[in-house]
Order: sequence, then structure tokens, then C-alpha cells
Amino acid sequence: MKFIGITFSMLWLCFCGMAQQQFFISTDGIDSNRGSKDAPVASLQKAVELYRQSGVKGNTEIIFREGVYNFAKTVKLGSSDSGSDKLPLVIKAYGDEKVILDAGATLKLDWKPYKKGIYRAEVTQSVTRFEQFFVNGQQKVLARYPNYDASISPYGGWAEDAIAPSRLKKLKGLEGAYYHVIHAARWGGFHYQITGVDKKGNPTLEGGWQNNRPENGLHKKFRMIENTLAELDAPNEWYFDGKYIYFYPADQSELDAKYETDGITEIISMLGSEEQAVKNITLKNLTFQHTARTFMQSKEQLLRSDWAIYRGGAVLMDGAENCQVTQCNFYQIGGNAVFVSNYARNIEVSSCHMANIGASGICFVGSADAVRSPNFHYKEYTKYEDLDLEIGPKTNQYPANCKAYDNLIHGIGEVEKQTAAVQIAMAMDIHVSHNSIYNCSRAGINVGDGTWGGHIIEFNDVFNTVLETSDHGSFNSWGRDRFWQPNRKQIDANVAKHPGLELLDAIHTTIIRNNRMRCDHGWDIDLDDGSTNYHVYNNLCLNNGIKLREGYHRVVENNICVNNSLHPHVWQVNSGDVVSRNIFGSYYFPIAMKDKWGTFIDFNVFDIGEKPTNMNEYNRDLKSIIANPLFINPAEGDYRVQNNSPAIALGFMNFDMDNFGVVSPFLKDLAETPDLPEYAAGLQPGAEPSRDNSVHEWLGGKIKNLVGIGEISATGMHDETGVFVIEVPKGSTLEKFGFKVNDVILDFWGQETHNVERLMDHYENRLKNKKTPLGIWRDQQPAKVYVE
Repeated sequence: MKFIGITFSMLWLCFCGMAQQQFFISTDGIDSNRGSKDAPVASLQKAVELYRQSGVKGNTEIIFREGVYNFAKTVKLGSSDSGSDKLPLVIKAYGDEKVILDAGATLKLDWKPYKKGIYRAEVTQSVTRFEQFFVNGQQKVLARYPNYDASISPYGGWAEDAIAPSRLKKLKGLEGAYYHVIHAARWGGFHYQITGVDKKGNPTLEGGWQNNRPENGLHKKFRMIENTLAELDAPNEWYFDGKYIYFYPADQSELDAKYETDGITEIISMLGSEEQAVKNITLKNLTFQHTARTFMQSKEQLLRSDWAIYRGGAVLMDGAENCQVTQCNFYQIGGNAVFVSNYARNIEVSSCHMANIGASGICFVGSADAVRSPNFHYKEYTKYEDLDLEIGPKTNQYPANCKAYDNLIHGIGEVEKQTAAVQIAMAMDIHVSHNSIYNCSRAGINVGDGTWGGHIIEFNDVFNTVLETSDHGSFNSWGRDRFWQPNRKQIDANVAKHPGLELLDAIHTTIIRNNRMRCDHGWDIDLDDGSTNYHVYNNLCLNNGIKLREGYHRVVENNICVNNSLHPHVWQVNSGDVVSRNIFGSYYFPIAMKDKWGTFIDFNVFDIGEKPTNMNEYNRDLKSIIANPLFINPAEGDYRVQNNSPAIALGFMNFDMDNFGVVSPFLKDLAETPDLPEYAAGLQPGAEPSRDNSVHEWLGGKIKNLVGIGEISATGMHDETGVFVIEVPKGSTLEKFGFKVNDVILDFWGQETHNVERLMDHYENRLKNKKTPLGIWRDQQPAKVYVE
């Protein structure tokens, strides 16, 4: 009997131990309650405290009932809050109830007429600062110049005289205003705060640290200022001076409405370490909204990519393992939506909807402390003899084996312009699949460096990207890793001396496969400076093809580039690149390639009218053909080829055309899809060049006008201006004077040389009987050569 009694007690304890613990939160709750369904608490912070007091590890649900919950402080979860491996801590909504976690505040406002259609109300709540204002859920426009127009890019309107002294000296109250300006080459943007204006109208500025390519300067036209009462002059604009809010309503009904603001930058954070990680926590079916803008906090430089970043988001995970954010919404977020930082393993962000995001959607960003011989600015590099030559990372302070799956992400980079729907930097084995991504100010998916590869980018639908910037792609990557430096010849020499140097950081192959991509303002897939160790296959590129610049070991095969092709830019000697079994809708667009054409380029099908005269140079494309690939139904987006296609005979294999983007039915119902290009077999369509594109002989070499985004990108220029040097034969006068291939001639003794005609005129009519300086652009910086 005693044995039976002990057994029964043990069974009872086991049964009790398996019962799931639940704590409930309600807008009608009271934090002194016990947190039951009938006696809920009022806040997540209190529910977490009750969970901690219970002593149970995981096997717990914290359940929100329907409603809006305002957060004045971030709820911070630590390693002691971890769930168990099989029984996580789950924070979720009750059933299908709509739960909103709001970082801001709700205001009660009593409007009084101010002047010229503007109303004013005193903010009586304890709110000292906010930069986003929402009326009945619609975001209003922070007072700005020029006035907002959604049809204008960038910034919804720009003005060359935004901070012109002649304009500013007429205005008052500019202290605290923000000055936003695009990078001179449109590589993202910069942000400044105006801290003062002198009597002549010259502003004092603080900021500019948000872009990691400051050496190129600021754009001369794409500028705007905001956050000053002096510019409040149009319907939908508003301003808050710390006491009063001023508002120009679009109609009188907006004077009796629901008013909300932004607030804190993080709503929930999970903060641990490699030794004591936060583990096994799930956030499910919650809506996050109204976090603060973070553009003035984006200060951390990310190696030698073009980025600086703020390490935070509406949900922040740092030092975390086996945590999940699923079926959540992120709306009207001022900064990043989800940030996975430093040490992180097996983090998943899945089946979420992210829209109207000020910065990036999902970020996987490690620590520079894990990188060997790190450098942070484009021109910085470590000499070979000083390099740490160990392979791979130095520490474990980076995200690995993480996933972004089945997410609908759009309206990205609404404030900051160096952003992406999915950003990866200093990370390993990140899986990005089945996401629908569109309406992005810069890239859809960005890989900032080669450390440490192993990423899989597959089944994504990415389009309408690079909307406010330039020289980028729906997918973009850089690889300015240990081997890389601005001097490509030195890269060649170092890699020849040390085979494998180029793979010290990019230790695993990154795979880009089975995606549909379209970029109308850059490239569909852009493997930029130094991108190394990539396998790119089974991708449908709908507009601007695939670009490969510098770098090593890229295999590009079995892709379809509709109406476009491969863009090879300044490849390295012995790059090991392979381009095979692709279908291209036009011939290649090479820039400064010479004889550096990789290891193998052949068995491609060119859907063009006639064979280019240089098609088989350097043993290139000897078995490739000019032919109609016989697509099944391109008008409906089915670019599979028929069984009798000549592409099949060369080894091309069909891949699915109906498996791109999100998979959850509720997200598929919401997701947009890209416009399909007009397709005509055997043609080589393309816009007419914006200016004369003919080649001219000069001083024994060849020059032409700089034309098109490809040449702009290859030279690092800001726009179509100057004369492009494309051939400098040995022994030529051009070589004698010191010119190099890829130089851009900008001025002749201080006189601008916008085009070949003007250069020739200067040379023939203004050459002096002594050395004459010519200003050039070389290796992405100004330089001088002298002719006589």
C-alpha cells in the first residue's frame, strides 16, 4: 500500500508539473490582481513579475486580452526569464483578439484657433517630446520644407535651397529642426539637427554620422528640413514645441478625433549573453506600433559597408537562443522593427507583417569584436603583413542559424535611407526565405559583408526597391573583407601571394536561389565591391539583371534575366567566376573588364537579334547561342521554357514560377506582386542613352561620355557627367600622361569637362606651353593628371 501511495503522489506531482501556467493581461485589469483569467493584471511588466515569482521555468503563457496597451518603458526579459527547451515562455494574444502594444501615448487635446488655418492645443499629459503624430491612425506630416508630395522622390519632396542662408535668415525658431539630405552619389542619406543659425543665415549642424561613405559629400539638390513651426503652412502638417501642439487639419472633423504619438524605441527586449542567454521565448500574434524615430542614433559603423546603424528595434534580441517572433504585426515603426544583435542562435522571425517602417525591417547584425582585422571606412584597410590570417570569426558574438521566413515587408526606409527589409552583417548561416518585400527606399535584402557567409536567400519576391537612392539592387551585397582594399591591383597581388586569402572571412558559400526580383533603379541582383563565395541560380530577374563587381568565386547559373543580362564590372584577375546555362535577354554590359573574364563563361542563351562581334573574345561563350528560348507564357509571368527550347539542349533546367513570396494565406491575400515587363523575343530593348554614347580616340587611347548607371556605379561617380577613359594602351600618350582605365575626366585647368566635345575644345584651344592640370575621378576620389 505504501508503494502504491508513493506512486500516486509522484503521478500527481508530475501531472501538476505538466499543467501550463497562464497569466492574463487586460485593459480592465489591475496590477494588484493575481493574473488569472477572471482577475487579470493591467501590464506586461506585472505579468512578467508574477511569472518570475512563480519559480516556473517556461511552460507559461502570458496572454493579452483585446485592446491597446501603451508602454512608457521597455519590458526587459533576461536569462532568468527563459523557457525550457520543450516548454517555452509564450507571450501572445488571446485567440484571434486584436492586441496592440503601443510605444507612444494617447493625447486628449482641446484645440483653439491659432492662425491661418492652424490650431493649437496644450499637451497636459507628461509627454515632453515626440516626433510622430497620428490622427485616427493616420500619420500626419511633421512641419517641413518643401511641403510633402507623395509623388516626388526622395523624401516626398526636396528643395535645393532647404538650408540656404538667404532663406534661413528670414525664419525664426529653427533650433531643433532636422536637415535630411541624400548622399552625393545617392548611396543612402545623412541626417542633421540644426542647433543654431547665425545672423547671416548660416546653420550650425550636428549629425551626419548615419552614412559610412561621407567622403563623397552631400547631394546638392535632394534636401529637406522638418520639425519647425516656421515651416507649418500646409494641411496635415503639425509641430510640437514641448508644451503646445500645432496642427493644420485637412478638415474640421480632425479636430475631434483620436490622437496618438510615438514614444520609446524598444517595446520588448530580450537581453542576455553567450554565457547566460535568453532562451525559448515566443512572441505571437501581437501588433507593435509607434516606436520613436532613431535616425539620430544610427551611429555605429558596420565594417566597410555603406551603413551606420542603431542597434535596437521594436523587438530587440541580444544574447538570445531559440526565440521566436511569429504572426506579429509591426506598423508605423519609427526605427527598426526587429533587431537580432551580437550573440544569437536559432532566432526565427516568421509570418509577420511589417509596414511603414522608419528604418529596417529585420536585422541580423553581429559584433565587430568577432571580426579579425576589421576596418570601418571605405578607404581603410590593413596591410597584408599586418593581417590576422586565421580563418573565420574571432568570437561567437554574431547571429547564426537564424531565419526570416514568410514575412510581408513593405514601406521600408521611410525616414532613414541606408536601410533594408532584411539586413545581414557579421553573421553566419542566415536563412531568408518566402518573404514578400517591396516599396523600399534602398535594398530589399542586404548583406553588408562577407563575414561569414553560409546564408540562404530563396523563394523571395522582391521588387519596387531603391526608390529613393541609386546604385543598388533588390538584393545587394558588399564583401570588403580582409582581402579587400580600394587598389584592385594590390588585391590581385595579395591573393596571388596567398591563395585563399579571399576566403578568410567568406568561409561558407552564400546561396541565392529561386527568387523573383525586380529593380527599376539599380540591379535586380547586385553583388557589389568584393562580394565573394556566392552561388546564384534559379532566379527570375525581371528588369535589370545581375551585376558582379570585383570579388571571387561567384557561380551564376540557370538564371533568367528578362530583357537584360549580366553586368560584369572590374573583375579581379583569376576571380574564379563561372557564368553558365543562363537565359539573357540582352548581351553583357561589361565595364573595365579587359581580359579578366573568370574561369568559365559558356552555354548561355542570348535572346537577342544578332550576334555581337565580341561575343567570343577571350574564349568566352564558345558554345553559347543566339536563340528564342521559347518561354511558355511570359505575359502571365511563366518564364519556364518549352521542352523543345534550345536552352534545354544547353543544360538549362526549368524552375518553379509560382512559389515566390509569402506562404501564409492571410499574408498572400495582402501581398502585392511585381509588374511584369513587356517581352518580345529576339529584341534587345532598352532606353535610349541620355547623351551621346559613342567612343572617341584621344592621345592614343579611347574615351567616351560617362553614360548610364552601370558606368556611374563602376566609377563611383555621382551622376552622368565627365569623360570616361575606357582604353589606355601601353606606350600611348594617354598612358604617358598618367591616365588609367576607369578614370573620369571632370575638368581642364578648372573648367568643367561635362562631355567629350567640351574636353576636345579645351584641349585644342586652351592647352598651355606647360603642364596643364586635369581634374579626374579615380578610385572613388578626386585626383590630378597633367598633360602638355
